[in-house]
Amino acid sequence: MQPSFAPITAHGGRDYPTGYSLMNNGLLNKGTAYTDAERDALGLRGLLPARIFPIEQQVKRALGNLRAKNSDLNKYIFLNALQNRNETLYYRVVLDHLEEMMPIVYTPTVGQACLEYGAIFRRPRGLWITMKDRGRVAEVLANWPIQDVRLIVVTDGERILGLGDLGALGMGIPIGKLALYTACAGVNPYYCLPITLDVGTDNPSLLDDEMYIGIDQRRTRGEEYREFIEEFVQAVEARYPRCLLQFEDFGNHNAFDLLARYRDRVCSFNDDIQGTASVALAGLLSASRLQGMRLADQKLLFFGAGEAATGIGELFVAALRDEGLSEAEARAKCWFFDSKGLIVMSRDKLPANKRAFAQNVEPTDDFLAAVKQLRPSALIGAAGVAAVFTQEVVEAMAQSHSRPIIFALSNPTSKAECTAEQAYTWSKGTAIFASGSPFPAFEYEGRTLVSGQGNNVYIFPGVGMGVLASASSVVTDSMFLAAARELAAMVTEEELAVGRVFPTLTNIRAVSLRIATAVARIAHDSGYARVPRPADIEADIKQRMFEPEYPSYV
Repeated sequence: MQPSFAPITAHGGRDYPTGYSLMNNGLLNKGTAYTDAERDALGLRGLLPARIFPIEQQVKRALGNLRAKNSDLNKYIFLNALQNRNETLYYRVVLDHLEEMMPIVYTPTVGQACLEYGAIFRRPRGLWITMKDRGRVAEVLANWPIQDVRLIVVTDGERILGLGDLGALGMGIPIGKLALYTACAGVNPYYCLPITLDVGTDNPSLLDDEMYIGIDQRRTRGEEYREFIEEFVQAVEARYPRCLLQFEDFGNHNAFDLLARYRDRVCSFNDDIQGTASVALAGLLSASRLQGMRLADQKLLFFGAGEAATGIGELFVAALRDEGLSEAEARAKCWFFDSKGLIVMSRDKLPANKRAFAQNVEPTDDFLAAVKQLRPSALIGAAGVAAVFTQEVVEAMAQSHSRPIIFALSNPTSKAECTAEQAYTWSKGTAIFASGSPFPAFEYEGRTLVSGQGNNVYIFPGVGMGVLASASSVVTDSMFLAAARELAAMVTEEELAVGRVFPTLTNIRAVSLRIATAVARIAHDSGYARVPRPADIEADIKQRMFEPEYPSYV
């Protein structure tokens, strides 16, 4: 699966582009690192300053420029420009300084970047396919210069993080996700294609903005929307038959519908539903270790009942069934509270994803009362409603359990249900806390508490790498269940001791390799793999992983 650099060139073989063409190819460019021999052979003499800088010095220079920026958004713009002109250097910087770069490359800064994507747009990266392209989607797809795409992250921009409908501005999400595939799991950027399906927007501020970069119409919905998606999927299948398609940040109804329609037909998954579920389940497994409890002894109360929340619930149910509980027993452990209150059987017109978790109790629209009544061991926020885990709610959790689990998973930081400091302070240091966006370590009565970031980056890159390495025809829930278990197993006792329920991000490549190996093994064992089984799956995947190192051109 790992390409040499030769297929990236315009002429095939090892006939590399030369001069400006070479330096303007971000996948091939080495900047000031070209040797004297390369400069002579490739027509670069005089186009670069005389001194040769190896990648280590280039990284140092890039970090100095980056850290001099006065805002995270300006740092994002700098890194985006670096990625466009020199992908190898970009990934070297990101991979070697992952904990510093992650909040810039993705959450929380990517949210602000999406809000301002039209203003900061510099150079095209990926494809926008619009409703006006109906009937010729395949033609638009063919404009992408790489003919062996293996991984597409696609959004229609309707539910960007917790920010809502951003339409065409949502392109920052697939770009960011694919960057994490490369940095965290070693998927070669050559194979990656970010796509935004621009079907309009229902955001009035965008429709009224003369500088908005998307099509000027309200969102297309219904049968016309489904036909457009079908045309897109068929075009992808025809042009890129071995491609993994990741649906990202679609609205709730469309997200569930697309997953149901395509999961068994094409190699695809929805990260908001399945990836979030996997990372949250891993957090619950780790938290159970801290509590000294079995997973089956947990009782979950979700604030929110959309893609993320019910996806977590479904995978949690699957995990409990593996532990011997019946379907009914497992579902009885999951309680959901949405904008109308506790989800109960007596409520009319529940969508299927909510109806599966409706409980036979009296309704209530008082969240604090529900917490006190149900006495859950874990509180999981995934609705994008800020500050809903109030002091009274956290104190009620602490009164019911000696180590309450508080997962404030909504992104970006401004949408978090509570902060790490609030969870620790209000619970008197007993909470097991994780969040969607990062929070700094917190000192409480002489103890340093380090919260976990329940970031999908722990899951989707490894899952995707395992799927690509095995050329699996489908992505199954069993793969996400295995990924959650592998992730939880990598949390050390030392990490648990300070409150972490996920490994440190510096270990992300090892985490991704372990998850990819488990996923590829499932693909081979289940008959989904479309390539022969290697003698050593882990070694096979490891040698495929992209390393940001310059090739020699002579």
